[in-house]
Amino acid sequence: MDFTSILRIAMRALARNKMRSLLTMLGIIIGVAAVIAMVGVGQGAQKQVADQIAAMGSNMLFVQSGTVTRGGMHMGWGATKTLVMDDVAAIVKECPSVKEAAPGSAASGQIVFGGDNWYTQMTGTSPQYFEIRNWEFAGGGPFTTPDVERASNVAVIGETVRKNLFGAIDPIGQVIRIKNLPFRVVGLLESKGQGAMGNDQDDLVVIPITTLQKKMTGETWLRFIMVSAIAKDATYTAQQQIETLLRDRHKIRAGTDDDFVVRNLADLAQAADETQKTLTMLLASTAGVALIVGGIGIMNIMLVSVTERTREIGIRMAIGATDTDVQSQFLTEAVVLSCMGGLVGILFGVGVSTVITNMAGWAVLISPISIVAAVLFSMAVGIFFGYYPARKAARLDPIEALRYE
Repeated sequence: MDFTSILRIAMRALARNKMRSLLTMLGIIIGVAAVIAMVGVGQGAQKQVADQIAAMGSNMLFVQSGTVTRGGMHMGWGATKTLVMDDVAAIVKECPSVKEAAPGSAASGQIVFGGDNWYTQMTGTSPQYFEIRNWEFAGGGPFTTPDVERASNVAVIGETVRKNLFGAIDPIGQVIRIKNLPFRVVGLLESKGQGAMGNDQDDLVVIPITTLQKKMTGETWLRFIMVSAIAKDATYTAQQQIETLLRDRHKIRAGTDDDFVVRNLADLAQAADETQKTLTMLLASTAGVALIVGGIGIMNIMLVSVTERTREIGIRMAIGATDTDVQSQFLTEAVVLSCMGGLVGILFGVGVSTVITNMAGWAVLISPISIVAAVLFSMAVGIFFGYYPARKAARLDPIEALRYE
């Protein structure tokens, strides 16, 4: 018998018991749909975290003032005052793997415009800060290097600050008050949304570092330095160069703890990626159990079918059907059941993913690979669980089969 004839007979046999065939496919449908939806949720979460980390900056390293021990007590990070502006210039000049660096300090306070006010975070830095963080402007532009040199009262605001202070008013050129000092708004940043740590990246005001230090905090040191490496694969080299340079500049002896810490954004991205991959595998494995259960259902129904059709098998063997023909017949029925269930499961899985996206607001990413994998897995389930019933049918004794009632 050719494959077309076997397939036609298989379809007729399955159509004779439509409800039983549908219920048998249901396990595969649920299994495939669950795999696609769960993998989609996992991959969507993975992409969302990756996008949030990428939004923080390109090839970025974060140099922070370190800890210090006073009177036997270990102070927290940021307790030292050894990071200075000269360190920034030295990092750019003497570290070949560094593209740009921007000094940074921070404060918080009430921002006032007209009759409205908003409490937010202020970051003092240089124009390179916006390039390192890949931060585009929705209006206006960054302050300039001369603004930093003159300690000018100019500010760039985030989208959250704009909404709470200006509403429908164009903020560019407007004057706001920060700690009773007037500042002219020169730029509005594009919204970046929630950060990888759950913080609102748009709730900030950025001003020249010199303005913050001289007119607000009185600090002469830096809280942090943001650094951009020349390439993604150069971040670890840049990190080593920065650590070596700062230890030399700060005269830190061998065996002594650093008075600074360099954090590599690649470490955060890698940790988040590994976590999300583990989550995706866990979700897929859990959903895969439903496929196995569906496969067991196929085996059960095919065994019942062999018993019910014993006399039919005997007649076919008596008129010339070989063991291979009988085995192919029942194996084809099992594969058809699993493949039809797999195709319906794909549609159902995509539909469930759409519902999750619309109702729960979760990021769901359906990849072609997961769909192809689900189809192949459903076929494998049909072959694996259909082989034993098919083999059992092929090994029936034709004489005994003909006598079966």
